[in-house]
Amino acid sequence: MENTPSLWTQRLLLRRFTPDDLPALLAIYGDPQVNTFLPMFPLKTPQEAERFLQERYLNAYRLPIAYRYAICPREGGLPIGYVHADGGPAHDLGYGLRRDCWGQGFATEACSALLQRLREDGQPFVTATHDVQNPKSGAVMRRLGMRYRYTYQERWQPKDRLVYFRMYQLNLDGQDERCYRGYWDRYPVHFVEEGL
Repeated sequence: MENTPSLWTQRLLLRRFTPDDLPALLAIYGDPQVNTFLPMFPLKTPQEAERFLQERYLNAYRLPIAYRYAICPREGGLPIGYVHADGGPAHDLGYGLRRDCWGQGFATEACSALLQRLREDGQPFVTATHDVQNPKSGAVMRRLGMRYRYTYQERWQPKDRLVYFRMYQLNLDGQDERCYRGYWDRYPVHFVEEGL
């Protein structure tokens, strides 16, 4: 079985990134506005994009399982964004889109396809976090059926800034009360916000 099988939705194709995607990768990860809520600094050169592609994607595709996808228009073309689920203990879900593709439901559509794949593969749960200053990302999480669990403060590197993150979780195996406590236990500043 391929470790990153392509996924199709009504409007999108989720597939592996390839070296041919370098211009698109640079356009996505190099946009300062798109990058605002990422821990890394924007990519600036094709050489940086090439290193990033190798480290973040191509190396991952050598692993037994790698849920790291380029989000592409279904009819073809270069990637407009990315979606991934991490293999670590948090099973963290992440996504991002080119700025001209915001507000069209692409992130929700791509994440829904990946969540379905994770459910089929027997993944027990996923988490996702968003900077409290980025509520639109939290809206995507809620549309996916994820539930807010808690907020914690982390000093994000390499940007070296304090961030309050809201942690959401979706249990894919029916154990609705499970709560991943890794961030809660790791960061001393943590609390539950009322009304979320």
